[in-house]
Amino acid sequence: MLTLLGLGMILCFMYLIMSRRMSALVALTLIPVVFALIAYGLGFYFESLSHIEIAKLGEMMLDGVKKLAPTGVMLLFAILYFAIMIDTGLFDPSVKWILKMVKGDPLKVTLGTITLTIIVSLDGDGSTTYMICVAAMLPLYKRLGMSPLVMACLMMLASGIMNLTPWGGPTARAASALHVDPSAVFVPMVIPMLASIGWLYFLGYIYGKMERKRVGIIELDVSHGNSIQISNNPEANRAHLRWFNALLTIVLMVCLVKEILPMSVLFMIALCIALVVNYKDLDMQKSLVAHHAGSALNVVGIIFAAGIFTGILSGTGMVDAMSKELVAIIPESMGPFLAPITAVISMPLTFFMSNDAFYYGVLPILSEAAANYGITPVEMARASIVGQPVHLLSPLVPSTYLLCGLAGIELGHHQKFTIKWAIITCLFMLATALIVGVFPFYSTLG
Repeated sequence: MLTLLGLGMILCFMYLIMSRRMSALVALTLIPVVFALIAYGLGFYFESLSHIEIAKLGEMMLDGVKKLAPTGVMLLFAILYFAIMIDTGLFDPSVKWILKMVKGDPLKVTLGTITLTIIVSLDGDGSTTYMICVAAMLPLYKRLGMSPLVMACLMMLASGIMNLTPWGGPTARAASALHVDPSAVFVPMVIPMLASIGWLYFLGYIYGKMERKRVGIIELDVSHGNSIQISNNPEANRAHLRWFNALLTIVLMVCLVKEILPMSVLFMIALCIALVVNYKDLDMQKSLVAHHAGSALNVVGIIFAAGIFTGILSGTGMVDAMSKELVAIIPESMGPFLAPITAVISMPLTFFMSNDAFYYGVLPILSEAAANYGITPVEMARASIVGQPVHLLSPLVPSTYLLCGLAGIELGHHQKFTIKWAIITCLFMLATALIVGVFPFYSTLG
């Protein structure tokens, strides 16, 4: 009965999210509460549910929220930090330099597209990334007669790789769903990410050569690039402090990799230093934080709501029951391969369902099953984020529509053009992760 209730809760959650009948925040909160109450009512008739009591439901939910609190705090301050860095104009020189360097060579344009997207994607917001990058690069593509499909493909793949940063979304979701440290998930994935970026530059080189052959090299006056900025708030621009902001960001990145302090604490400290140094006016500080609070609150709210979902899922014993059933149907010979299996199925599953549905509904079950074969939750979390470049092609991702709209292309054409390269990028990342031992191809500890 616990297995049926658990599957019913997950399927109900997936349906409501995918059909857009509920937002992720509402579904993550209400659906588990409803099913927990159903389980409590059925406890009078089924002995397997007799341990579920109303008084314990609150404890389960609070336990889940407490476990996700550090992740929620980290995301809140990470989003605010990079948003403030954009406001200060930290990344403006990068955009101007790229536009000057590419000039009229399609090959340089494709490579510049990748570089720009990687830089801007550090803020973890796909919508912001597309708005900035398309605004900077689309005029060049149009002027040279290059295909905007190539631009959209390279931008989405670069964004998909960079989306694996702890503040990007999927890594935080995987970590929170399995109650592991986001840095423990992310840091070992840096090498597969770098290898995937190298592959992406190779793909950009191929398309650049093709476009160069098709349209040729056209001499352009790119002096207009001097007026292009990522930051769109002139009052908040702090060009004279760019050296300090760059140094602060570099130090922050080093501290994150070295794990000198918890990630949430590092971002809190860095944000406060950035605000104090860049903006002496308290009203300006409050205004900028308030301006970016909406996007930050939306992400953090979902993380805390997920605490209720995972708290009830595990506290009631649903996860244990479902994992046992899953283990029972998995052939004994396939169990030790659950890590690469999870990486492969994360591509179609995150395409046909939202990240929330996959990471909070499916991944915990797979992780519980994998534990029987000696595969740790943190290894499963790493494997589960491999499919993100394919996920971004999903019609369930709002930023995908924004990219297509800004680039002036049809979603169907974009998916058909990009899907094969997205799959290859995921497989390249998977192969690299297996080679460097980020997660095991075959576990011998089961």
